[in-house]
Amino acid sequence: VQFVESGGGLVQHGGSLRLSCAASGFTFSNYPMSWLRQAPGKEREFVAVITNDGGSTNYADSVKGRFTISRDNANNTVYLQMNSLKVEDTAVYFCRPRRFYTEQYYFDSWGQGTQVTVSS
Repeated sequence: VQFVESGGGLVQHGGSLRLSCAASGFTFSNYPMSWLRQAPGKEREFVAVITNDGGSTNYADSVKGRFTISRDNANNTVYLQMNSLKVEDTAVYFCRPRRFYTEQYYFDSWGQGTQVTVSS
């Protein structure tokens, strides 16, 4: 099982980025997928989750209305469109498969993450 996150970078406050996560080693279309992030000195936190068919999504309150999660099951990829970025969005972002309604994650593998840095 592997996850390769990409698309991070340095962006100004109010800017946008689109993250991608390419997954392999499991039947991607069978699993809800999520994004998490970890800021320096803070615990890892949930950002967004999407059902296996892409029909439903859920977001952390801190990103609701600014971030959009989507997926492409044909290409085993999940995306995170981030708009109106704030300095407090600065973190390393990871993707993981998890249950949609509870914070239970599948598989022990982690990708390297992708760094998002928002400047003021």
